Amino acid sequence: MIFRRILTALLLFLPSLVTATELLARADERMIMPEPLASHSFDITEVLVKKSERRLYLLNGKEKVKSYRISLGDNPVGHKLYEGDERTPEGSYLLDWRNSNSDFYKSIHISYPSPEDREAAEAWGLKPGGSIMIHGLPNDAGDLAFAFTGLDWTNGCIAVTNEEIDEIWELVDDGTPIRILP
Repeated sequence: MIFRRILTALLLFLPSLVTATELLARADERMIMPEPLASHSFDITEVLVKKSERRLYLLNGKEKVKSYRISLGDNPVGHKLYEGDERTPEGSYLLDWRNSNSDFYKSIHISYPSPEDREAAEAWGLKPGGSIMIHGLPNDAGDLAFAFTGLDWTNGCIAVTNEEIDEIWELVDDGTPIRILP
């Protein structure tokens, strides 16, 4: 009987002890807080995309300083050949301008098509397409945002979460090279 009362008392007061301990830990001045993004100590010199890994890397020289899980076009294998093939291009391009009011939550334009891309598509009598971007989720995703994770759903763009495009937007300047590998 006494054991039950002690156990009941412990079960009632233990959560408040844990909460108090957590509050003390948060107030500890020795805790190392993460640095805000604005004070980062690196420059992004290149964006590297590895389609087969579904990863986008921000590089400072050869050092990978950030990594993101990406979604690609519905037909992700191979280089983009023509408008509507739903492939993400492969090759070296530039991130040349950005749009904060796009159909997706922020977008950064990739300089596709190159002169070689245009020539290849025209040889087939096709248009190469364009408007290839790194962007966030559709503006109307709402509560379904979770459903886009891990799927290839774009028309050839490179998609990340809205939080991630905010970070990329802040860290990557216009004119930064992007290399997209198979």
